[in-house]
Amino acid sequence: MRLYTSPRAPNPRRVTMFMAAKGIADIELVDVDLNAGAHRAAEFTALNPLARVPVLVLDDGRALSETRAICTYLEGLYPEPNLMGRDATERAFIEMADRRMELHLMLETALCVRHTHPGLAVLEQPQFPDFGAAQGLKMRATARWLDAELAKQPYVAGERFTIADITAFCTLEFARGLLKFRPGLEGMPHLQAWRDRIAQL
Repeated sequence: MRLYTSPRAPNPRRVTMFMAAKGIADIELVDVDLNAGAHRAAEFTALNPLARVPVLVLDDGRALSETRAICTYLEGLYPEPNLMGRDATERAFIEMADRRMELHLMLETALCVRHTHPGLAVLEQPQFPDFGAAQGLKMRATARWLDAELAKQPYVAGERFTIADITAFCTLEFARGLLKFRPGLEGMPHLQAWRDRIAQL
């Protein structure tokens, strides 16, 4: 199998972190240079017509895109350590937590970055800075909610490390790099402590 990835982008990083947590080391990594527009080349859009990374090319040649779908596939192939739930109830609550991270924290962060950071202008035209700034405020509101959750439980989905922690961590690292977001400096000590703990894994 081959994974088409871009190391600085949060969604491909979610997949590679998921692989690392499972000890998966036999998938070839292929770098896609987003700033050079490699994701829009015909060779890549033949794999994913939406021109987004990551894409996992299976042994039979089929291309699987969308981060969560790729992780679900890998969870099936490499069931341990379990990161997505052991029964219907746990799977549902982990998915709820992961979707909250993806559809709120990550999306708000991505929209803020794409519309306010000059380095992302090559990927986002036109940029709308006021919209981006508003998304930055929404991201911080979501982060404050998550800080309160992490005051009550050790991990994003509850008592153990799961895919929801991976999604949240990759989002925070993206915000850390491009928005200089540091939860501890903005009154979110539990989120900062969680981030620092996950970074040591």
